[in-house]
Amino acid sequence: MRDLLLIFAIALGAALGIGLAGAMLLRALRRRSITVHLSVLLTTTVVAVAVGVMAVAEAMFLSPHDLEVVLITVAAAAVVSLAVGGHFGRRLARAAIWRDQARERERQLEKGRRDLVAWVSHDLRTPLAGLRAMAEALEDRVVRDPETVDDYHRRIRLETDRMTRLVDDLFELSRINAGALRLSLTAVPLGEVVSDALATTFPLADARRITLVASESGWPTVAASEPELARVVANLLLNAVRYTPEDGTVRIEAGREEDHAWLSITDTCGGIPPADLPRVFDIAFRGEPARTPGPGDGGASGGLGLAIVHGLVEAHGGRVEVRNTSDGCQFMVRLATV
Repeated sequence: MRDLLLIFAIALGAALGIGLAGAMLLRALRRRSITVHLSVLLTTTVVAVAVGVMAVAEAMFLSPHDLEVVLITVAAAAVVSLAVGGHFGRRLARAAIWRDQARERERQLEKGRRDLVAWVSHDLRTPLAGLRAMAEALEDRVVRDPETVDDYHRRIRLETDRMTRLVDDLFELSRINAGALRLSLTAVPLGEVVSDALATTFPLADARRITLVASESGWPTVAASEPELARVVANLLLNAVRYTPEDGTVRIEAGREEDHAWLSITDTCGGIPPADLPRVFDIAFRGEPARTPGPGDGGASGGLGLAIVHGLVEAHGGRVEVRNTSDGCQFMVRLATV
C-alpha cells in the first residue's frame, strides 16, 4: 500500500507541474483564439499523462529495455491522442466560432429588420400625411384656383411615385433575401445600360448643378440580367448624386481585367466615415444625419438602395465594394464578362 501511495504521489507531482505550466500558458494566451486554447489544453493533458508515466517508470528502477518499452508506448499513445484530439478540437473550434458568428449575424439581421420597419414607417407616414391633407383640401374645395389645384395634383402624383418606388424596393429586397430571385443572364453592353441610367439621373443632377462625367469608350459587354443590372447602375448613380454637394462631380468609368469587367462610380461627397464603411450595404443604413437624403433629392429609398445593389450584384456572381477617395467615395462593381 505504501508503494502504491508513493507511485501516486510521484505521478501526481509530475502531472501537477505540467498542469500548472499549462494553466499559466493559457492565462498568458487568454486573448487568443479558441483554437489556440484547445490546442494548449490538449497538449497539456497529454504531456501531463506522459510525464507522470515516465516519472513513475524512472522511480521503479526498470531495466533499460523495459523503460524503453514504456517510453515507446507512452510516445505512441501521446501521438495518437494529440492527432485525434487536434482534429476534433479544430472541428469543435470551427463549430463554436460558426455558432458565435451565426448568433452575431442573427442579431445584426434582427436589428436591420427593426431599423427597416422604423425607416419604412417614417418614409410612408410622411407622404401619406401629405396626400391626405391635399386630398381633403381638394375634396372640401379649400383650394379652387386652377393653378393651385394643378399643383396639388402634381404633388399627389410625385408622392404616389415615391411610395411606389419604396414598395418596389421592398419587393425586390424580399426576393433577394428569400432566394427567390432568378436571373436570366445574357450578353449586355454595359455602355447602353449606363447611357440609360445617365439619362434618367440627369434631371436631378442638373437641378443640383452636379456634373455627370462618363467615359466615351472602353465599355465592356458583361454576362448579366439587363433589368437587374440597370437597377444596380441607376441606384449607384442616384446615390452618388444625392450625397454630392452642389457644383460637385460624379464620374462613371468601366473597363476589363482578365476574366471580369469593372464599373466604378466616383463622387465628391466628402467621403464616408471609416466606421460606417462596413455598414454601407446594410439594410436601412443611412449613416450620419448629414447623409440622409431630404425630400427634394429624388425620393427617399428607405435606406434600401445600396442593400439592393449588394444583393443584385451577388446574385450575378459578382461583388461590389466601396472606398474613400481624396474628396469623396468610389463604388466598384465587378462582373463576369462574356
